[in-house]
Amino acid sequence: MASAAPTLWQRAVAWGRRNLPTRESMEQNRLLRPVAHRVLAPELWRFTRRSVPRGVALGMITGILCPVAQIPLSAVLALPVRANVPTAALTTLITNPLTTPPLWVAAYWIGRWILHLDDHLPGAPVADAANLGWVQWLLSEAGPATAIGLLIITAVFAIGGFLLSALGWRLWIARKWRHRHDHRHGQLH
Repeated sequence: MASAAPTLWQRAVAWGRRNLPTRESMEQNRLLRPVAHRVLAPELWRFTRRSVPRGVALGMITGILCPVAQIPLSAVLALPVRANVPTAALTTLITNPLTTPPLWVAAYWIGRWILHLDDHLPGAPVADAANLGWVQWLLSEAGPATAIGLLIITAVFAIGGFLLSALGWRLWIARKWRHRHDHRHGQLH
């Protein structure tokens, strides 16, 4: 008799177990070796109501703003902010080949909307620079607009991730307490 196919959640959990870094793999990482004794401190690997939201926010920041070495960077930065290392590492995966292009396009449009360069300067210097070529356009409009947009998106995602994970943690704990309370009172009656 064949067993049922795993659900999407079960496959995601199995993928995470196979691919996310463990304390042992991080201990062997040559980039982390100089700070491994600090990054691998047990308190950074415990899931607590304070460390998990910090890990989510840190993972959002490093995931969006750092194009390479996101997981090692989040692990190193987890030390000063006392964030949960696995949560920070997992959250950096918000950026991947599927999500990065839309994120950068959104950052450009948000930055362009925020800056309004052509609206505040006489003439149309940004539009004139764009007519000179794509390199000039990149340096005069796209670069600053994308940078500002990325900073705004990062702030919104980090704050939102922090608040949602803190709320999720509270709801999870409340559910556990309610279940424990119901279980105890159900046995007494």
